[in-house]
Amino acid sequence: MAPAFSGTGAVPAPSAEAPPSGRAGCVPAPTGEALASGPTHAPPTPGAASGSTGAAPGPGAASGPVGTVPASGPAGAPPAPGADAPAPAPAPAPLHDPDPYGTPPYGEPGPWAPAPPVQHPAATPAHGVAVSAAEAAPAAPAAPAVQDAPVVDPWARYDPWAAPASAPLQQADPVEEDVKRRRGRRRRVLITGALVIALVSGVAGGVVGVQLERNGGIGAVELPQAGVEAPDRDPDSVAGIAAQALPSVVTLHVSGGGSAGTGTGFVLDDRGHILTNDHVVGPAGEDGEITVTFHSGDTAEATVVGRDSGYDLAVVRVKGVRGLSPLPLGNSDNVQVGDPVVAIGAPFDLAGTVTSGIISARERPITAGGEKGDGSDVSYVDALQTDAPINPGNSGGPLLDGKGRVIGINSAIRSADGGLDPEDGRSGSIGLGFAIPINQGKRVAEELIESGKATHPVIGITLDMQYSGDGARVAAEGGDGGPAVSTGGPGAKAGIRSGDVITKVDGRPVHSGEELIVKTRAHRPGDKLELTLERDGKERTVSLVLGSSDGD
Repeated sequence: MAPAFSGTGAVPAPSAEAPPSGRAGCVPAPTGEALASGPTHAPPTPGAASGSTGAAPGPGAASGPVGTVPASGPAGAPPAPGADAPAPAPAPAPLHDPDPYGTPPYGEPGPWAPAPPVQHPAATPAHGVAVSAAEAAPAAPAAPAVQDAPVVDPWARYDPWAAPASAPLQQADPVEEDVKRRRGRRRRVLITGALVIALVSGVAGGVVGVQLERNGGIGAVELPQAGVEAPDRDPDSVAGIAAQALPSVVTLHVSGGGSAGTGTGFVLDDRGHILTNDHVVGPAGEDGEITVTFHSGDTAEATVVGRDSGYDLAVVRVKGVRGLSPLPLGNSDNVQVGDPVVAIGAPFDLAGTVTSGIISARERPITAGGEKGDGSDVSYVDALQTDAPINPGNSGGPLLDGKGRVIGINSAIRSADGGLDPEDGRSGSIGLGFAIPINQGKRVAEELIESGKATHPVIGITLDMQYSGDGARVAAEGGDGGPAVSTGGPGAKAGIRSGDVITKVDGRPVHSGEELIVKTRAHRPGDKLELTLERDGKERTVSLVLGSSDGD
């Protein structure tokens, strides 16, 4: 017997008399039915066995003995009716390789359903292999199935692999390419959308930012604010004191002799007398100009009434001005360290400047001036010390107590380099300002208004200003070569001699000649003093009545 077809998907051809054999799902062809033979060169039927040449016989082609199941149809498919049965011939060896797809149920039935027919392209036989006429003949069209021999198909109930015979198979690559293409297109859409959103957001943010930067908001800007309040203040507050005193404080602009300066003064009476510092009006000289500017902005020309360099005080007068309000004068003897004070002036020509502080010390012996070299312009002041800021331009302005009364005339500041110059503006205020006590200023101002000169209380002695020991030593001779103790003066009458060292005035220590002068000028001529002095290592106390000097 000729061998049956072999290979993947091949089914052995059973004889007509033998019982059907093969895998599940194979149904033997009915006995006596001839297989149809088709034309040569028909395309191979999917699932049919092929030879080694790769050519597959068409559906229903004669390849085995009568009664065998055609290899071209799926298992269980009935033979085409009316087909001529070929003569028995040995079954040729398979002419093609197993199904290249290797997927059930092609070639043989799968576990669930018979394989649908699939059209495979014709395979070219290998060179040198003979092709039989049966193999080369095309398969005849399938004849209608015999009605009286129905084919039982147990798998027809469900065929998950079923597909139309004309539907071509597709590979997975194009599907994968489509997926990649769709993903790329989706990614590009997302990126483009993100860029558009970022651009729109940036433009909108820029517009909003510019609006906020310019106007502080989208709409109109309206910040919370307190309502209008009454301008009145407590009379004892700094604001209350300043409001009362400012109309009586003036700014002086002085020029003459190639120099100029700015200072402050305050009104003494309704006749136009104004008190200020001597060094403020000094640049005017004999023929200079002095312009007084009031707090209201009105100006007037002023003339010098009198000046005294020893006390650093001067009085000027304005004419043709009415409605002046003099500042009330206090009593500097009542001032205590720590009392609040207010200073008013024109520092650096900034008129109407108000500062405040406290009295930081009393009876500070200070000397200022001395530019002339002969000591005629040196001022000796037993000053009030304050930490209220005082700067160049404040000179001559009032220092007020807590009730708005004048207790001092601002005159000097201590600079950072240790100098004490009322006109030195290199350092400005460092919290050490000095004012002439108003008790001394009042007496000097009254004398200047009355006579144009001020008297100085004197002891009638010449001091050795080079003495470096503690106390004030009486010189060996006078400045003009005469005796150091004036004949018939208060010192001579009290028994003071050359070489005596005065250590106390009214029981308060004296450490230098300048300090003795300051303590003496803090009194009026005619006042009684008690001096403690040392002579030949012994201490003694003497009393005297101060004399008077016309500015010497």
